[in-house]
Amino acid sequence: MDSLLLWIFLLLPVLGSILCLFLRKPKLVLAFTTVGVLAEDLAGGFLIYPVFTGSPLHTADDWLRIDALSGYHILVMLLVFSLSSIFAYRYFGKEIESGDFKESHAARFGSLWFGSLGAMSLVLLSNNLGLMWVGIEATTLITAFLICIHRSQTSLEATWKYVLLCSVGIALAFLGTLLVGAAASSVSIFHGNGLMWTVLYQNASKLNPLTMKIAFVFLLVGYGTKAGLAPLHNWLPDAHSQAPAPVSALFSGFMLNAALYCIMRYIPIVNAAAQFNFAGHLLLLFGVISMLTAAVFILFQHDIKRLLAYSSVEHLGITAIGLGLGGLGIFAALFHIFNHSVCKTTGFLSAGKLDQIYGTHDMRKMKGTIRRAPVWGSGLFLIFLALVGAAPFAIFMSEMLIIKTAVDHNQILILSFFLAAAGIVFVGVLSHALSTAWGEPPYSLVSEKSKIFDILIVFFPLALLLILGIWMPYPFREVLEKASSILGGKG
Repeated sequence: MDSLLLWIFLLLPVLGSILCLFLRKPKLVLAFTTVGVLAEDLAGGFLIYPVFTGSPLHTADDWLRIDALSGYHILVMLLVFSLSSIFAYRYFGKEIESGDFKESHAARFGSLWFGSLGAMSLVLLSNNLGLMWVGIEATTLITAFLICIHRSQTSLEATWKYVLLCSVGIALAFLGTLLVGAAASSVSIFHGNGLMWTVLYQNASKLNPLTMKIAFVFLLVGYGTKAGLAPLHNWLPDAHSQAPAPVSALFSGFMLNAALYCIMRYIPIVNAAAQFNFAGHLLLLFGVISMLTAAVFILFQHDIKRLLAYSSVEHLGITAIGLGLGGLGIFAALFHIFNHSVCKTTGFLSAGKLDQIYGTHDMRKMKGTIRRAPVWGSGLFLIFLALVGAAPFAIFMSEMLIIKTAVDHNQILILSFFLAAAGIVFVGVLSHALSTAWGEPPYSLVSEKSKIFDILIVFFPLALLLILGIWMPYPFREVLEKASSILGGKG
């Protein structure tokens, strides 16, 4: 039964991807995409519930496995895909009416959308680290074509930049994976199972420390490129700004997390082999660089989607710092992943709708958004507040937990950089948010009428962030604690 659940969850997106190629009506494709993702939600619920209430599920050969850490990320992934898929029906519906989203676009979008879901599911279900690498490589090849659904010179340029940089990164991650396999092969107990995460996890202290340290450098640089950690983030602003809003939401809401998840899997193994927090020290370095880099670029952004992209660089840096600090910081980092995913998904969806309304995503031309589109404008403004860590949204709580951990661990230098970067981002994002929401438009406004759908897609995630910022339900806390304990964290 365990194997059947795992295979159903993995193969449903593959089936959906194939069927989309035979559907010709754009609205039918979008409806099928939404229904298919909701069906995957149901399958995911049956899959992850036993993990959080009992023990990990796995196939007979143990190549596919789900534990609390992967189950938690599946929960985040399904939430992001669900919000983005539901929004895509309305977003592309307007383009269908204008003739910009044709049958060929719809079939390609639906097939690639399901393909992306399948590839990311493979990443999260893989117990074999080589298979996990294959899943990440597949996400690069599949999602690249989502960027240029609408072909233009800039979208094609962004696509090639994404493919080139991420392929280089994935190649480096492959070298790191090979080094881990080499370290495992030198220990006779593995007997050909050297890339199984569970085997490595149980025997990590027997691995060669030097080989594992070198391997982790390659893995961090490689997967870090796909995760958008600075200074390896150059593809991210271009890809996010050129992709359709649902695709940008998917990229920032979860695909970056999928790459960071691959790094997480190696943290306890590398630290046990090295006999100290070697992985954590490198993560702290990349986290600080990411936060400072994002802070500088955010100040001078005028494109709202590029601003949100650089915000992703900042928040992935915050997550890396939490993971690097260890202990309570790991719990905070996983909590931050959920908060940022919900925030950024809603942010890109709101920005995409405002782009359609104004005909641009240049913030200098998007003034008075709250008056022009009360739901989407208010939603985007509140998302900006959440992203800069304003209380009582949940991001404030996860960031405060990371600050507390830094203080407890006497990491004053890291804390100083953290606060400096966060302060710069606060000023930069808030100045853009106020100008966009309340600025004086250059022409008279006609308010956009919103449907109940718009209100739900914007304010359900915001309500979720508000509730988690004030009160964390015990079941959710227990899930976080179980997931963080795998990485050596604590609640």
